[in-house]
Amino acid sequence: MMDRRTLIKGAGAAVGVAMSASSYARIKGANDRLNVAVIGVNGRGQAHIAAFSKVPNVSLSHIADCDSAVLAKRGAAFAARGLPTPKMESDYRRLLQNRDVDIVTVATPDFSHVKVATDAMDAGHHVYCEKPVGLAPAEGEAMIAMQKRTGRKLQIGNQQRSSPETRQLGELIKAGELGHVYEAQTWYAMARRPIGRGHTAPPPATLNWDMWQGPRPRAPYRSNLVPYNWHWVWQYGTGEICNNGMHEIDVARWLMGLEYPRRVTAHGTRQFFKNDDWDMYDAMDLTLAYDGDRTIRWEGQSGNAMERYGRGRGVLLLGTKGSAVVDRNGFELFDLAGKQVRVVKAAADSATTNTVGEGILDIYHAGNLVDVIRGKASTLNSPIAEGHISTTICHLGNMAYRTNATLTIDPATGRPASAEAMKLWSVDYEPGWEVKA
Repeated sequence: MMDRRTLIKGAGAAVGVAMSASSYARIKGANDRLNVAVIGVNGRGQAHIAAFSKVPNVSLSHIADCDSAVLAKRGAAFAARGLPTPKMESDYRRLLQNRDVDIVTVATPDFSHVKVATDAMDAGHHVYCEKPVGLAPAEGEAMIAMQKRTGRKLQIGNQQRSSPETRQLGELIKAGELGHVYEAQTWYAMARRPIGRGHTAPPPATLNWDMWQGPRPRAPYRSNLVPYNWHWVWQYGTGEICNNGMHEIDVARWLMGLEYPRRVTAHGTRQFFKNDDWDMYDAMDLTLAYDGDRTIRWEGQSGNAMERYGRGRGVLLLGTKGSAVVDRNGFELFDLAGKQVRVVKAAADSATTNTVGEGILDIYHAGNLVDVIRGKASTLNSPIAEGHISTTICHLGNMAYRTNATLTIDPATGRPASAEAMKLWSVDYEPGWEVKA
């Protein structure tokens, strides 16, 4: 475990944790070194750089981004710290042809996760792919099919599944510490800013707009979409529930031992961003009803950062013997009277509500993938089968919101009975950019 001083935080410092060439040379078993390529390095990809650079006997060999200005910025950050600069690519497809690359990490926008990841597996690479698993459930199904066909290792970026503290809480729950856990209340709160009114314009000279859109049907460049505001536009985004809610929903159902619910109800409204191009909810209440009168709830606030239990995001588990509050940085146990009876804190922090989300959990999660590849561990902490279920649940929340209906779900497949909702089960692709299965 690492102490708090070990972690170097912040977007500009992400490459500061990379090991020097001389450090790598001193590692025993250099022939066992794994080369990692990070695709998409403007936001979350910086956390990938930092994490894999901390895993022993792993070399950050390549970075790729469709914006040359972003690549130049990352390269300058390496050079400023006297570190070897990874090879740079503007087209990830060229990178996939490199047989020296062992692991590809995917930190591109949500809508290209599945395309890049399946292309990487098809080319023979292991993959670490950020959540969510695509724009629609059918993309997750394609990802599962590709992983089975190629046999490549595929870790989904639900990094809290690698938290020693959350795993410890899971063992306590299995041992009956909370009794029967009948409900989870999860939340995310962030005071986001308006995105304004954009206009059609030529893309910046440094940005390959065609490559940025990837598998999405082509549309003109708009001035307020890149690099982040696409999250709130249905053409490209999946909303706060897939952007952030998936983490806590995943933790809740994992600790409760649940998969797909029987019913999904979502009430979403736009309270803050009524006069700009934000075209989805900015506040949502989601209820997932399971057999046995068990429930998972999610409250997403994109404009109001009011914390619960001193946390901007987290999970409250209610049981017949007690309760627990857990987040990325530890957990607390309470008795039935609400008295705190135990506190377990992580050895080092992970960021919770910023857009990079860097922290020690990324290192654990990257290390788990590397250990499985090397045969030192038998099980991925977040395999695609689990990542697909959690993503699909979040998609079902969006479907319930967009169809304005409570959805009845087949708990074996996750598919809604609603024909209207099933229209959102898959997405169209730009010709030539179809996702393989």
